[in-house]
Amino acid sequence: MSIFQKVFASIGIGAATVDTKIEKNQYQAGDVIRGIVEIKGGSTEQKIDSIYLTLNTTYIRESDDKKYTDYAAIQKIQITEPFTITENETKEFPFEFTLPYGTPLTYGNTRVWVATGLDIKNAVDPKDKDYIEIMPNALTGAILDGVQQLGFRLRKVECEQAPRRYRGHYPFIQEFEFVPIGGEYSSKLDELEVMFVNQSEHEVELLLEVDRRARGLGGFLSEALEMDESIVRLTVTKQDIPQMSQKLRSVINRFS
Repeated sequence: MSIFQKVFASIGIGAATVDTKIEKNQYQAGDVIRGIVEIKGGSTEQKIDSIYLTLNTTYIRESDDKKYTDYAAIQKIQITEPFTITENETKEFPFEFTLPYGTPLTYGNTRVWVATGLDIKNAVDPKDKDYIEIMPNALTGAILDGVQQLGFRLRKVECEQAPRRYRGHYPFIQEFEFVPIGGEYSSKLDELEVMFVNQSEHEVELLLEVDRRARGLGGFLSEALEMDESIVRLTVTKQDIPQMSQKLRSVINRFS
């Protein structure tokens, strides 16, 4: 084995390459993601300490009154122990993992992807990136549909840096901003923000931010002082799905 081949491999020339093939590209939180990682040896033998998968998402972070697009790791999975890939050899490693319930939906500018990396000491680690689409599951879909059934339209979805008081396992929180376009809330509310704080298979904890429409001088003063907003915590379960819009209405009405 040439010393020059080792040096070139350490800087990525003639090194092993990685290609991840995922079973499909559309999922819901709680689904199992399956696939195969294919490793092809380069021009020299290499010792690989591990193959790891990282589930990532983008979010907006503020610093010094400026907004930046950052990314956060949702989950990291090691799928192999150390092994050696010889010159021009091909190896395949199947994998599967469950998509966490806190994975944001790929609405708006939010992106989610699986990054594959090879851990190789003293060398450039080959990487691969595969984007996937995250759709609402039965419970989150019922919540979003329930809000729209009350006469709201989804105006904007953004994954943002979470305020410290609402920060859980991840540094971000996804906000769904709705505006009333008809019905009972068109004259009462300016907007309604819905955030999923804690999610599991059977229930979701929500934050509802109810922004009341200004009425008269007192209303305008409240709006100026940001006293026209109420933040409500609400837990909904799968059992609430048939009456989701009614449950949301009863909570919104208390603060509108």
